Amino acid sequence: MNGIALVPRRIAPITSPALVVLYDDVAPPDALSDAAFYVPPYTVGPEHMPVMAQMPNLQVCQLLTAGYEQAVPHLPPGVLLCNAGGVHDASTAELAVGLILASLRGIDVAAREMTTGTWNHVRRASLADRRVLVIGAGGVATAIRERLEAFEAHVTMVGRSARVGVASIATITQLLPDAEIVVLAIPLDISTRHLVDAQFLAQLRDGALVVNVARGPVVDTDALLAETSSGRLLAALDVTDPEPLPAEHPLWSSPGVLITPHLGGDSTAFESRARRLVEAQLERWVAGEPLRYVIAH
Repeated sequence: MNGIALVPRRIAPITSPALVVLYDDVAPPDALSDAAFYVPPYTVGPEHMPVMAQMPNLQVCQLLTAGYEQAVPHLPPGVLLCNAGGVHDASTAELAVGLILASLRGIDVAAREMTTGTWNHVRRASLADRRVLVIGAGGVATAIRERLEAFEAHVTMVGRSARVGVASIATITQLLPDAEIVVLAIPLDISTRHLVDAQFLAQLRDGALVVNVARGPVVDTDALLAETSSGRLLAALDVTDPEPLPAEHPLWSSPGVLITPHLGGDSTAFESRARRLVEAQLERWVAGEPLRYVIAH
């Protein structure tokens, strides 16, 4: 067998013309030497990326995640790395909006008060008319912006460079003081690790909400905890640093913090969209056409 594709069984069936070997969790050892197209599982374990070193004929690593920082250190020279562009946009955007609405309207507070039968009517902030910074300009960020605008929020997108409809990250210090909500939807790399630090947070107005659906280390956890513990800022986090967040971590009990356990892209929309992506990429690969969503090579 030459030029096989290793594809997780979770997204089967695959009907591409490529020769596909399905696997459950760990790639079968007898297929590693022939693997040319590798799709790691969606929930990546410590064994799934280093195994690429055992694939001498590997040409492509196609991720099922939007983030790619877990693959870069293990990518063999000359191998194309593609992320799951488009697969998680809708689901992650849904969750981002849900976190914002829950935090602004106190839905999490009301849910906890149900356990004691407490009726506590409080006027809370609307999403309508809020000024929102979406930091990121890719598919997930764009999907978030579209949904927020449907709620009549005023949205500014921030990317690495300025272009139509997108402000440059270089102008962030001028944008932060006016923001009432900041949504993080950017990849994790050396330039974005701890982008949201004490200095960043200090520029936000009192009562601002920080929403992270990107990666935990984009935020300096200690700096955020200092601001939420004082009650000055609010936070809604689908990702944390560390992750999973230990049960004893003070973020769990910090006032104004809402946490979900990295639910972003893992919804019922995932498998069908992942399958379509992998099939399309396999068809391009077999035909010798350029692949989409190439991150590195």
